[in-house]
Amino acid sequence: MPPQLFVPKECSPGETRVAATPESVKRLIKSGFAVTVEAGAGKGANIADTAYADAGAAVASDARGAWSSADVVVKVGPPIHNPRLGCDEAGLLKAGAILICHVWAHKHPQLVKTLRDRKVSSLALELIPRISRAQSMDTLSSQANIAGYKAVLLAASRLGKYFPLLMTAAGTIQPAKVVIMGAGVAGLQAIATARRLGAVVEVSDIRAEVKEQVQSLGARFIEVPMQQNGSAEGGYAKEVSPEFLRKQQEVLAAKIAAADVVITTAQVPGRPAPRLVTAEMVKMMREGAVIVDLAADSGGNCELTENGKEVVKHGVLILGYSDLPATLPEDASSLFARNVLALLALLKADQGFKLDLEDEIIAGTLLTHAGEIRHQRTAEALQPAPAAPSHG
Repeated sequence: MPPQLFVPKECSPGETRVAATPESVKRLIKSGFAVTVEAGAGKGANIADTAYADAGAAVASDARGAWSSADVVVKVGPPIHNPRLGCDEAGLLKAGAILICHVWAHKHPQLVKTLRDRKVSSLALELIPRISRAQSMDTLSSQANIAGYKAVLLAASRLGKYFPLLMTAAGTIQPAKVVIMGAGVAGLQAIATARRLGAVVEVSDIRAEVKEQVQSLGARFIEVPMQQNGSAEGGYAKEVSPEFLRKQQEVLAAKIAAADVVITTAQVPGRPAPRLVTAEMVKMMREGAVIVDLAADSGGNCELTENGKEVVKHGVLILGYSDLPATLPEDASSLFARNVLALLALLKADQGFKLDLEDEIIAGTLLTHAGEIRHQRTAEALQPAPAAPSHG
């Protein structure tokens, strides 16, 4: 009997993406899986149930039964409380099942314990190693690319002036000034998009080695008069010293004050986002300026950001939307599904599928397995605090 793979409908508020598309379903079936898709799973991404059925999947209205019988479950967000089912999705998984999704363990410690206790093998997509062999599986990169693009479009649509330089019969319109903070995947896409729209772009990043990438896209790199390596393993940014952040903010204050648009993308995996734009900096910006904070759900790079909201502070519009990939669900789902498909290819074996614990990608992504928390940092974070010493 082929392994049973289930694709549920996402239950997180505002989540429109789906972890498999008809294209990926066909390839999953060809590789040996029997695929079941929950009815309506693709609705947010404009994929009809009939498209999944035509691709060879079974379409299930009994989501509870599909969850409990699945050998593999693939989804976008963590298996949290599902109002449609009236329970936590993780509690429906059978022992030995494989779960592939974003887990965000630091936000959902109880979920991690549930997955451990139910002996679920969870592959947390946010833990995919940043190595060349894993690029095709890197959901953070594929989705951040979309977020960077959409952030610029949002800013352009809400700014009260043009982005490009325009020479008109009525006079010259100066180009918008855009400051982008963070030159990771989202930041680089934001740079490219803002430049295509004709803006003058300046970029700040704690990793000095991204300077050439920034300049190759036609933007100016903002230098900080203090050397400190802000690169972590795999190309991620890491936390830097308070002194470095203070120097960076001093340099950025003047740049931000003159900006029409500020887009912040700086995040450190598993930790609160670094605070880069203070309330005082916002106060110095001109009225009508726009800030798009892509780190809103991890605390925000801007002190005045409110997660999931748009607010006006000191005349500046601050957009705290961290779910921008879900606003382009068709392409976001297509890319996400291909990432998952590439990861699932590592599970193939001569007879069915298996987890190769020696594979560095599987080992790096495996959060829980066989009743244990395998990811060391998560295991340490969930250790009970030491008991206070008794006095008497």
